[in-house]
Amino acid sequence: MATGRSGLEKPGHHLQVSTMSAPTSNTLDVLARLADVIESRKGGDPDKSYVARLFHKGTDTILKKVGEEATEAVIAAKDMAAHASDANRKALVGELADLWFHSMVAMSHLGLSPQDVVAELARREGLSGLEEFASRTAK
Repeated sequence: MATGRSGLEKPGHHLQVSTMSAPTSNTLDVLARLADVIESRKGGDPDKSYVARLFHKGTDTILKKVGEEATEAVIAAKDMAAHASDANRKALVGELADLWFHSMVAMSHLGLSPQDVVAELARREGLSGLEEFASRTAK
């Protein structure tokens, strides 16, 4: 399941996004840096960059990959729920990272950014989940 390949550029080479480089890094910084790297792959050589290859193949391929990663995350979560262990935790975190990464590729492809999603989460902050859902279904 967990391939550890999110961001794979060539076999054995991963995108480098480190939270260790700056002591003040936070989650938004990491997402912004990763979004910049993903954006920089648009128009890149699909033979040299995994992300450029996804962009080159287009919407259906990107969204299929998001779906595959979502399914793998669900399976890993079920494994973790059935048997909590360090190995299953690591596998779940890896699958969720793959899902986030490929979701970010999809966002970039569709003209969105992590900031758009964070802004929506901020808008929902403090709302009852039931109230927020009701506001979406009432439209």
